[in-house]
Amino acid sequence: MAAAKPTPTDSLSFCLAQLTEAAGEGLGGGKDTAINETTLGRALLALRTRHVKAAGGIERFRARGGLLPLLALLRRASAADPAPSQAGPGSAPPSVESAASAGPAPSSGSTPSAASSSTSSPPARLRKTLDLALSILANCCTEGACRAEVRRLGGILPLVTILQCVKTDSIQNRTARALGNLAMEPESCRAIHSAGAVPLLVESLTACQDSQCRQSVVRAIRNLADLPQHRLALAQQGAVRPLAELLAAVPDPALTLALVRALLELSRGCSRACAEQLSLGGGLGPLVNLASHPKKAVRETTILILANLCAQGLVRPALGNAGGVEVLLGELQRRRGSTGAGPASQQPLVRAVCLLCREAINRARLRDAGGLELLMGLLRDPRASTWHPRVVAALVGFLYDTGALGRLQALGLVPLLAGQLCGEAGDEEEEGREAASWDFPEERTPERVEAGSFQSLRSWLISEGYVAGLGDISPDRSPERCPLPSPLAQPTNATPGPALLRTPRALRSLGRSPAAPEEPWSREGPALLLLSRFSQAPDPSGALVTSPALCGLLAYVTGAPGPPSPRALRILARLTCNPACLEAFVRSYGAALLRAWLVLGVAPDDWPALRARPLSHHSQHRELGEMLLQNLTVQAESPFGVGALTHLLLSGSPEDRVACALTLPFICRKPSLWRRLLLDQGGLRVLLAALTRPAPHPLFLFFAADSLFCLQGLVSPTANPVLPPAVPRDQEVPSPCLYEPLLGPAPTPAPDLHFLLDSGLRLPAQRAASSTASPFFRALLAGSFAEAHMDLVPLRGLSSSAAWPILHHLHGCRGCGASLGPVPPLGQPLLGSEAEEALEAAGRFLLPGLEEELEEAVGQIHLGPQGGPESVGEVFRLGRPRLAAHCARWTLGPGRCPRKRALALVGLVEAAGDPRMRWL
Repeated sequence: MAAAKPTPTDSLSFCLAQLTEAAGEGLGGGKDTAINETTLGRALLALRTRHVKAAGGIERFRARGGLLPLLALLRRASAADPAPSQAGPGSAPPSVESAASAGPAPSSGSTPSAASSSTSSPPARLRKTLDLALSILANCCTEGACRAEVRRLGGILPLVTILQCVKTDSIQNRTARALGNLAMEPESCRAIHSAGAVPLLVESLTACQDSQCRQSVVRAIRNLADLPQHRLALAQQGAVRPLAELLAAVPDPALTLALVRALLELSRGCSRACAEQLSLGGGLGPLVNLASHPKKAVRETTILILANLCAQGLVRPALGNAGGVEVLLGELQRRRGSTGAGPASQQPLVRAVCLLCREAINRARLRDAGGLELLMGLLRDPRASTWHPRVVAALVGFLYDTGALGRLQALGLVPLLAGQLCGEAGDEEEEGREAASWDFPEERTPERVEAGSFQSLRSWLISEGYVAGLGDISPDRSPERCPLPSPLAQPTNATPGPALLRTPRALRSLGRSPAAPEEPWSREGPALLLLSRFSQAPDPSGALVTSPALCGLLAYVTGAPGPPSPRALRILARLTCNPACLEAFVRSYGAALLRAWLVLGVAPDDWPALRARPLSHHSQHRELGEMLLQNLTVQAESPFGVGALTHLLLSGSPEDRVACALTLPFICRKPSLWRRLLLDQGGLRVLLAALTRPAPHPLFLFFAADSLFCLQGLVSPTANPVLPPAVPRDQEVPSPCLYEPLLGPAPTPAPDLHFLLDSGLRLPAQRAASSTASPFFRALLAGSFAEAHMDLVPLRGLSSSAAWPILHHLHGCRGCGASLGPVPPLGQPLLGSEAEEALEAAGRFLLPGLEEELEEAVGQIHLGPQGGPESVGEVFRLGRPRLAAHCARWTLGPGRCPRKRALALVGLVEAAGDPRMRWL
């Protein structure tokens, strides 16, 4: 087959020359019009189909300067003199021609109807030229350098002029396509908005019937919505409603995809104007239906549009009526169940579902569709911690929905709320005023128009003489707008009322003054409001009087960076004053926790390892804790409380009996009551027996040490007979040593006896003194045994260090310091030491005085002022009753740090569980 014959249009230079010539002479400017138009049409067709579409063709066309004549041709074509309107359907009035030739920027406020009434379709030759030129320009504008060149050459204004003057669908299609491509750059997008193209695009969208033209216009509108101010301008100029109307009317799949993509861009940061137009255009129902579209792109885009619309309160009720609640909830459940869906894809849906909770009608739909379970799942998910504050704020909407609150409580909301009190604030942005609940819509009146009810009220006030004139009262003076009176403005001689007198200082100092105005809504405000609502139930113990809930409240009260909210303090006071919560406080060790955390300043994190914490408000926390414990005391000493505690102690489960016995010293002050429960009915025995069993609570041993200390205070409130006053050792006068004269080179008197140790060491002694010191040595040295006639008596199983205090004691030394010799220093074990050997030898040789002296030496070193709680268990392991009593005195002694007291009890319990402690 023969090769095609080359034509002049195969040359880019030829086509550019024809384009330049036509741009310079104008359409119809030459002598041979038909030849010129034919040659120009062929050149434009070759540029569009071959040169521009070839690889690198757009770059070559721009580099060869083709954009300048192309734009000039468009200017001349848009300003060409068409035939009069009565001569044919493609004519245009001369007024439009002159306006187009002058090229002014259309005003953004011009109405589309005015333009359409004065324009009509161009003739066929002009339409063909415009079609080809606009197609070439639109293709070139797909490349960034060409877009910048077109903007520099001022090519946006001719396009807007063509859009205004030429109402042919094909011309409108290609012009909108070119503008849409230009709008891909922010600078061009601003220029298109400034040129007033938006009203013309909206007019074209409503007037044209061609699907391709509509898609090009919709794409141009979408690309023009690149910034918030541009989206707002598009909505204010009516660009949203035609899109919504087309979405409701046109079943074209391609156009539907273009419409939802445009609506997604327009609804980002959804403005009030956008939501109103979308609702008025009837787009909510079709959007909800498209959420189940078989095409994934349409379905996901539609769901994001619905999520964006939830930012406007005015449209949320209608969105719920259209089924949007179920759609958004179902999609969020699907994405949370999908392993591939990340947090970023869930974020807009979480925000939308939370905003839907602001209207009662949508809350009911959400509750029936399983939304409560979904929100609780979000709160439990640590990966969704950023959304937790938003979810908690959404749950506040169910504050007075009794059924929903019961369901939330059953799902475990209260511990999660308590954990939120000290959590970090999320990074979510604040919602605007327009996202507020539409259950109480804001009245929007352009002028100050007084309602009839207010006019009637004011007239009545004037007629009755309460106000003198119209200016004495205005709609602004409402309880919500009037500032509360300052506490400083109160009369100085006013007598405080009973409520103020009963307010604890902790509540006034930790929170706000009772007369102070309500504080701003803080981060923990929603969680506290929900907890307060739960605490107002007749029996809130099952939800709030638990270890997680109490720990969360106490952590917030003691760890808040500023003054804690008075609502938290009121929750604690309300719980401790409720008789129905008494048993729960006992079972959960709540009373012991209040005392440890608030009164003693020891939080669970401080046990067993001490954690640094500021103590600036400890005195206020202590007063708060004492007040709460006093509330529990009032409940415990009432007839109902006495019966409840007796039942727990006598008929409760083993765990309840232990908890009751431990809590009684904290909340019982009447001697008749605590003596009967703890002593007569065996509560103290139950508590002591529980010390050697597995701990039922992480802080059980700490609570037990504090409970025993409080019980000791109840037994002897003014004096402590168990602990005698300690005498400093440096104030005691040391006794003279009576054994030392026997050790010198010239002993006086001379020793008549030597004791031989296993090591071969010989220790001098006096037979008479040794015989009278102990029945053992009396029988050994003065009896019928062979040792009575020996000058060298062996002492088996005795080291020199252990024998040293024995020899001193045999010769009458008391308090000379010899008993301190075998006692190891602090930090070294006592079991297996020479002190244990000396104690065992003193018992074997029947020397009770020496035993006591050695025990006092051990107590002086290991349980003295320098001794720590870790020494208590070591001393207790020696198995000496007097040392055990000394350990108890050290543990329960006054002035002891609560944490050291508890650590000492831990050592005692561990020592008691040692298999070697058979003497117990």
